[in-house]
Amino acid sequence: MAVIRSEDKTKEKVVFSREYPIHLSDTIGVTPQYQRLHTHDALEINMIKAGTGHYLIDGVRYDFRAGDIVLIGSGALHCAYEHEGLVMQVMTFDAAWFMGSQRSDPDILSPFKEIGVYFTHLLDRDHPRLPALRDLLLAIQEEHETRSASYTSVVYAYMLQFFAQVNRHFRQENVQQGKRAVSAAQLEKVRLVIRAMEEDCAYPWTLEELAALAYLSPSRFSDIFRRAVGVSPLTYLIQVRLENAYHLLETSDLKILDIAMECGFRTLSNFNRLFKRHIGTEPRHVRSRGVCSCSKIVPVFDRFSGESGRNQE
Repeated sequence: MAVIRSEDKTKEKVVFSREYPIHLSDTIGVTPQYQRLHTHDALEINMIKAGTGHYLIDGVRYDFRAGDIVLIGSGALHCAYEHEGLVMQVMTFDAAWFMGSQRSDPDILSPFKEIGVYFTHLLDRDHPRLPALRDLLLAIQEEHETRSASYTSVVYAYMLQFFAQVNRHFRQENVQQGKRAVSAAQLEKVRLVIRAMEEDCAYPWTLEELAALAYLSPSRFSDIFRRAVGVSPLTYLIQVRLENAYHLLETSDLKILDIAMECGFRTLSNFNRLFKRHIGTEPRHVRSRGVCSCSKIVPVFDRFSGESGRNQE
């Protein structure tokens, strides 16, 4: 997926082809990009093909399992985590592609525009129409991958069918929203702290300094952050540093030691240890491959529970 980051690094602008504005692929596990709290203007549909995990969307947790379908609208602040054996079809697309259809059917994208009002992020897994939606998503993927004659038109038609089916059968008059883990104001504070981490990930942040940015005590801030993001602030900081390091390993000719220092790791041995623990391979192997395999990365953050501030890196 081509992504350009704006000044607010939690917000991503997804770049699409004008003629065919859709990205679609399977992911194994959850890549570092998806484990970072982020928003984007694109609309997103996820189908869980295998395994389990959960999404945090605007401060609400949604546990998912094989067969589930998740809708994410424009501007929703979200991140995903794997529990076990996760394989997920991820489709993002530009809503403007369906501008003409909206003129004849203004409600066609209501399942995204009215999430929380008449629709839910996680579609009812017990609904008898859900298997038909899964079949449509698989048909879209087959057309997308085989690219036979007129595949763009077929994909477009299948997507219209998907929206229409959700709009017709999954609309609810009394949507029961999940309980927010944090308030909107708290979520905004978390976003501000994440922005500071990403803008200067090499700085030796302590928990106390990060909490001060949100005008909260370290214990209160840590609790709010963990409920909003799913991991502790310092674990998330390591995630940001490792993602930056992975990018530099692929795209620069800097020495591994220099990359470690530039991304905020104080020693090469500690960088290698954390990289192997979270990414599943050693930095030198990423450098030797010279190609991106980030869709196969499955960071396992549950194995790490360090909270030791500056000494952590």
